[in-house]
Amino acid sequence: MKVLISADMEGATGVTWPADCLPGTPQWERCRVMFTSDVNAAIAGFCDGGAEQVLVNEAHMTMRNLLLEQLDERAELLTGRHKDLSMIEGVQHGDVDGIAFLGYHTGAGDEGVLAHTYLGNSVTGVFVDGVRASEGLLNSLVCAEYGTPVVLVTGDDRTCLDARGWAPGAETVAVKDYVSRYAAVCRPPARTAGQIRNAARRAVRLAHRHDPAPPRPRRVEVEFDAEHLAGAAAVVPGVVQTGERRVGFTAPDMYQGIRCFKAVTTMVSAAVEEWYG
Repeated sequence: MKVLISADMEGATGVTWPADCLPGTPQWERCRVMFTSDVNAAIAGFCDGGAEQVLVNEAHMTMRNLLLEQLDERAELLTGRHKDLSMIEGVQHGDVDGIAFLGYHTGAGDEGVLAHTYLGNSVTGVFVDGVRASEGLLNSLVCAEYGTPVVLVTGDDRTCLDARGWAPGAETVAVKDYVSRYAAVCRPPARTAGQIRNAARRAVRLAHRHDPAPPRPRRVEVEFDAEHLAGAAAVVPGVVQTGERRVGFTAPDMYQGIRCFKAVTTMVSAAVEEWYG
């Protein structure tokens, strides 16, 4: 049995503030220890439940945040950027029985600690077939096309609630309770580690590949906080500006959909200026 862990940082234990997950800050150095603790707890739980392989894919920002020297030796770490499927790299190889979304968060336009979708700001909403989509929903749709179920989700309480819509059978652990975008009631890592480990052990029973979801066209729309960003996004082939601050495109499946969305966010990032973004 092989389990893939997609490890994001905004939803990790103790993280509530942008600097907590911004590489290079003193707060990030402190919080990456708790981030690694969350991941180690999941590794231990999956191994307790019988997983034979655990691959951890870094999914946050530079994708170089976890402390390899402190990682549970039973796992392997995929670290660094520019990967074919970014946050869920590895699921496309067809040998992953279950995937965990660790440290996830709610999407742009929703309530939640550090809520966003791919870009910290600029994007105010992402919609797939008319449904507002978090990173969890986007990634789960791709995983379904490879027959890999989402078996565990951790983050704040709003993230766990969001997960009911796209991974209704998954185990969930709320490591903190939402107060505002930059505040939460946090549990200490000594407590969350045990909760994550127990949930991961239970989640192993869900880690069974199923028939891949039949690929079907997906309509993706992205809304921005400034009109010029829609123009920047429309440079991507197939992407059309549909409103003053909105673009849309239709992809033949979600694999192509997530790749086009990545291209859109890359173009938009390059169009944000320091003072008048």
